[in-house]
Amino acid sequence: MSSAENRRVRAWEKGRNPRPLSEGRSRNMQAIRRTGTKPEVTLRSALHADGLRFRKDLRLDLASSVRVRPDIVFTARKVAVFVDGCFWHCCPKHGRQPTVNEWYWTPKLRRNVERDRIADTALEEAGWVVVRVWEHSTVSEAVRAVKDALRRESDK
Repeated sequence: MSSAENRRVRAWEKGRNPRPLSEGRSRNMQAIRRTGTKPEVTLRSALHADGLRFRKDLRLDLASSVRVRPDIVFTARKVAVFVDGCFWHCCPKHGRQPTVNEWYWTPKLRRNVERDRIADTALEEAGWVVVRVWEHSTVSEAVRAVKDALRRESDK
């Protein structure tokens, strides 16, 4: 058994994480990526095709002792872009409350949203512009939001 599997079993035994309903569900959840999601890659490709250059998944250590990893970072103009998943970040349009293992998922999703607000505040206090795009946004809407933020920063 690998160390990851050992950690997972110990978490189940201690009641910190729910046991998966099936092996298929477990594989599905393990396959979810933190970076390189389809909406993120699509946006990056469109921005790159428009001649914009950026860093991806760059860790920013802010003076407020907060560490943030925006999906796309324009370091020179201090613009941080996040592509938020509807489920993971509780989209008001498409997000839904889990019906299984609510005791685990409800607080977890709430913490995600709280962490987003803390990151936004810390970045703004450090002089960054934050752009948040939902995964359901069209590519043209997302590109327009990013370009508007970059334009505002270059006009300063």
